[in-house]
Amino acid sequence: MKRLLSLLATTAVLLLINCSDVGQRNTLTFVTTHEGKFYRGSEEYKFIGANFWFGAVLASEGQGGDRDRLQKELDLMQEVGITNVRVLASGEGPDTVASHVLPVLQTEPGVYNDTLLRGLDYLLAELEKREMTAVLFLNNSWEWSGGYGAYLEWAGCGPVPDWSDWDVAQRYHCQFVKNDSAKAMAERHVRFIVSRTNTVTGKPYSESPAIMAWELANEPRAFARDSVTKACFAEWIETQAKLIKSLDPNHLVTTGSEGIVGCEEDADLFHQVHAFPEIDYICIHIWPYNWHWLGPASGPLEVGLAQNGESSPLDSVPNAARQTRRYLDLCHEAVKDLNKPMVLEEFGYPRDSYLIEPGSPTMGRDIYYEYVFGLLKDSGKLQGCCFWAWGGFAQPQHRRWQRWDDYVGDPAQEEQGLNAVFSSDTTTLDIISQASEALNK
Repeated sequence: MKRLLSLLATTAVLLLINCSDVGQRNTLTFVTTHEGKFYRGSEEYKFIGANFWFGAVLASEGQGGDRDRLQKELDLMQEVGITNVRVLASGEGPDTVASHVLPVLQTEPGVYNDTLLRGLDYLLAELEKREMTAVLFLNNSWEWSGGYGAYLEWAGCGPVPDWSDWDVAQRYHCQFVKNDSAKAMAERHVRFIVSRTNTVTGKPYSESPAIMAWELANEPRAFARDSVTKACFAEWIETQAKLIKSLDPNHLVTTGSEGIVGCEEDADLFHQVHAFPEIDYICIHIWPYNWHWLGPASGPLEVGLAQNGESSPLDSVPNAARQTRRYLDLCHEAVKDLNKPMVLEEFGYPRDSYLIEPGSPTMGRDIYYEYVFGLLKDSGKLQGCCFWAWGGFAQPQHRRWQRWDDYVGDPAQEEQGLNAVFSSDTTTLDIISQASEALNK
């Protein structure tokens, strides 16, 4: 009897140890933060990622989907050392807007495209197999996926204006953070997605090691500089972050902010929205072309190239690099006391001479990418970066996206291929690969 009891006790201890080990292994697969760094288990996690917002569309079995291409894209990303992708987990409103993502995930409030949802499931399952991670953004301040504008239109605020008149568009979109009905619809979407169970793996999203973080929105903005709107914006950030944490305590949460630029040039607001304890890390975006840091339309081909030992008069890449470092330093200084990781989750650079075709030169971009990856490795201020955007094996058919063209990463209202990194961009892929290898040494 004593021997039997001893054997049972030993077995129980072993079972406890094994269960503990399994639980530990599962827990260790989630990305965590500590003292300004990311970790996967006990190992520091510093990453190079790609904006791959159309991943769920490509992973679907409906129109726009192509799972064979998806496999090739993920395989190539993995080959060059990309370990993280940033993916759209929303898409609202009618499909009548020319620049809108298709297919639409939420065609009416609470009415979902199940084929597209299963595409998101499939994408996450494939990322799990490859031990890659994803940041899923749940809203958008810009019209190309619906976001603010779709919710406001559903709330009875009238049709969404386009951005040809910046002031009119801002006045419309600044209503979002003050409109209870629009925010309530957006909140229901957050609950629906974050609480979802994956139909491929059978696991709740909250248990997926492929999800690194939930992101409140792509480039959320107050779109107004008055104190009331800013206060409503900060309150919305806090409320949504608390909601996500209550639904899924396993994964990180971040804002999706562009940094000080996305906070109406207000460093205090940038600090405030990242200081909430439910916000796990800080993100910024940098756009040298959009922010007018580049030279005239002769383009970045001449940029950074020496002529007789001197810089070209069109010195765009060095200027873009200087401005990039200045902005990074400015944003870091504003939030360094929070001791949270910072990610440059969007940066892009046009192809030489502003060409868009796959295979066209990328000398200026390559120089700029090398500079940014150097900041990731050596500045001590970044824990990850994601370039915009992954084009991969896409074959763009038109200068501006038309329905059911291949997605290339550039949103439909922008030139298709201008910022995209294609599989044929071998020099850029080599730079990414070398940077990833150096990062992981």
